[in-house]
Amino acid sequence: MFAANGTMAAPQADLIKDTTEATFMADVIETSREVPVIVDFWAPWCGPCKTLGPALEAAVTAAKGRVKMVKIDVDKNQMIAGQLRIQSIPTVYAFWQGQPVDGFQGALPASELTKFVERVADLAGDGGLGEALETAEQMLTEGDATGAAEVFAAILGEEPENPAAFGGVVRAHLALGDLDQAEAFLAGVPAKIATAKEVEAARAQIELAKQAAEAGPVAELEAAVATNPDDHQARFDLAVALNAAGRVDEAVDQLLDLFRRAREWNDGAARAQLFIIFDALKPQDPIVLRGRRKLSSMIFA
Repeated sequence: MFAANGTMAAPQADLIKDTTEATFMADVIETSREVPVIVDFWAPWCGPCKTLGPALEAAVTAAKGRVKMVKIDVDKNQMIAGQLRIQSIPTVYAFWQGQPVDGFQGALPASELTKFVERVADLAGDGGLGEALETAEQMLTEGDATGAAEVFAAILGEEPENPAAFGGVVRAHLALGDLDQAEAFLAGVPAKIATAKEVEAARAQIELAKQAAEAGPVAELEAAVATNPDDHQARFDLAVALNAAGRVDEAVDQLLDLFRRAREWNDGAARAQLFIIFDALKPQDPIVLRGRRKLSSMIFA
């Protein structure tokens, strides 16, 4: 996922980055309120910096998202170096909750760097996994499923029974179009988290992905329902096709209509499909809230 000395793979660009005086507040002070940030003050002409930098990056990488690293070229950012009283380089500071809390000057052996990074990472209390999960979720939202899968997997390396990370890996494989891998991974879910909401969501998304592969053309199914509104199978198939096309709210409406018309059709298939869709979405998704409310009103009418 990472390479040494600033050549990180794109998915992890936010974990180790260069910063400037203009972005120092955002990259260091504000970020450190969520996850510890290690700041490496260096210069291109500094021999020890060329050794320390890659070694420090390797230690930060090994922490798997529990700490971030920012690099500052003191020649290009002399004001910040002066404000923090950098007397020599390399100098390394650690920031947490907006304040410098630890640091050292000069090069250190790899074993000492690892201890330093672990000590800083532990400041976050929960190991920084929450921050890593947020990063992975953002990657997935932005379309970087490969990077998200790597971060989720790294979190599982630290906490094998983390349901959010487990469900995230499954969803990332689905986003990559690898249904078989998603199913294989889900089959190995630890029993302790098998019924966690995040795992149930991943299970529901796998089911919807299977249905999507078999979905018929939306236009043809819409025509069939328009011709015969009591063609329950056509309406159900239309809901599946709409969901596969990303028109989830419309799919829910069709299923609600089917439930209203024939709630016991096909052993309550409309209600069962609604719950699959609801499980696949976040609990507070407006589609879920509206759909559950309407379904409840029909059930208890």
